[in-house]
Amino acid sequence: MAGTQFLCFGDYLIYKGVSSYNINSCEINEVFYNLRIDLDKLQYASHITKIINDVTDENQNTYKILQLFLNTLYVLSETDKNMDLVLATFKLKLMCFLGFTPIIDKCANCKKNENINLNFFSFKDNGFKCESCARQDKGAIQILEATRNAIKYIVIAPPKKLFSFNLSEESIKELEIIAKIFLNEKLDKEYKMEKLF
Repeated sequence: MAGTQFLCFGDYLIYKGVSSYNINSCEINEVFYNLRIDLDKLQYASHITKIINDVTDENQNTYKILQLFLNTLYVLSETDKNMDLVLATFKLKLMCFLGFTPIIDKCANCKKNENINLNFFSFKDNGFKCESCARQDKGAIQILEATRNAIKYIVIAPPKKLFSFNLSEESIKELEIIAKIFLNEKLDKEYKMEKLF
C-alpha cells in the first residue's frame, strides 16, 4: 500500500494480467514528504501531476519527462524557491520535450539575429521577435531582458541545473504568463490551479 501513495516514486516489479498490470513488489525511493505537510506545495505538485497525466501514455518511453517531473517535485519539496518560478520553468521545459521548443536564437518571423533586440515573445510564431515584427503581431508580449535570458536558459539547460537560477518578481510574473499561455495554447486545454479544499 505504501508504494501506491500519491507522489510515491519507486522501483516496481509488475506482471501483466488479462486486462491490467499487477504489482508483485516495490521498493520505495522517494515519497516527497515535505509536499505532504505543506498544502501550498501539495497544490502545486497536484497541478504538475495533472499536466503530466495528460501528456503521457502507458507503455510510452517518457524518461526525459519523468526526470523533469522528479526534479520539479524535488525542488518544490526540498527548497524554498518561488513556486511560481518552479511551475513556469517546468511548463516551458515540458513544452520543449513535447516538440514545442521556442525559437530563442533569432527573430521567429524575419529570422534576423544580429544587432537586434529580441524583447518580445510571440505565441503565434513560437519564440522571440524583434520590435518591428512584434508590431505586426498583436499577441506578442514585450518582456524584460532577464525574462528573455531565463527562457533561453530553460530551453538549453541540462536537467540537473534547470532550476539553478533566480529572477525578480517582475520577471517571474512575465515568465509565468508566457509559460501558462504557451502550454494552454499548444495543448489546447486551459490548466487552472485547483484548490485542494
